[in-house]
Amino acid sequence: MRLAKYLAQAGIASRRHAEQMIKNGEIKVNGQLVTEMGTQVEPGKDVIEYQGRIVGSTRPRMIYVLLNKPAGFICSVDDPQGRPTVLDLLKDIKERIYPVGRLDFDTSGLLILSNDGEFTNLMIHPRYKIKKKYEAWVRGRVSQPELSSMSRGLMLEDGMTAPAQVRLIAQDEKNSLLEITIHEGRKRQIKRMCASIGHPVLNLKRTGLAFLSLQGLEEGGYRLLKEQEVQQLKDCAGSISED
Repeated sequence: MRLAKYLAQAGIASRRHAEQMIKNGEIKVNGQLVTEMGTQVEPGKDVIEYQGRIVGSTRPRMIYVLLNKPAGFICSVDDPQGRPTVLDLLKDIKERIYPVGRLDFDTSGLLILSNDGEFTNLMIHPRYKIKKKYEAWVRGRVSQPELSSMSRGLMLEDGMTAPAQVRLIAQDEKNSLLEITIHEGRKRQIKRMCASIGHPVLNLKRTGLAFLSLQGLEEGGYRLLKEQEVQQLKDCAGSISED
């Protein structure tokens, strides 16, 4: 088994983060630091260490949390600048869990956290095209041609965006409320898309991921995902990857 996969299954980090940990020389195998991405290990035989402790081959209890993130919290386990993190909202969760993807500091809404690295990879890897729904208040009155251009795809500095689902929910004299559904995960993508058509985002909230919503969760509230919800999310990624 690849070392990164072993670390992910052990709940240490997502596979992508585990690969970075290996590259940084944070992992030992049989007492030796390893930095090669393709390192293979044999569970039950090789001894894997992280931060001076042995990473057991026994899979820990997997935790999947659905959080209604308020603005003003960073999606990280800690922050050098001392800003509050989303883990500060989850005092009752004893397991060490990590954000599945990111929401900006000033963005609110639906966020999943988990200690299941394989699940995290399914949710955030671009190939699986998990749909994410947002509500964005933007400056100015958005026109139908502008909505259509967002739907078809926009040229950003890192390339053309994939087609999106965009609709106008409300509008007043100065601002517009848009519902935008995308399956990509580029950094600050919604904000950059809106800015590219001349309507910068004033307020952004993620309201859905795949079939999940924030129904019944007040801001700052959270709940554990049900077993069938977790399986359904995995099935969503599996069915998309086979297309």
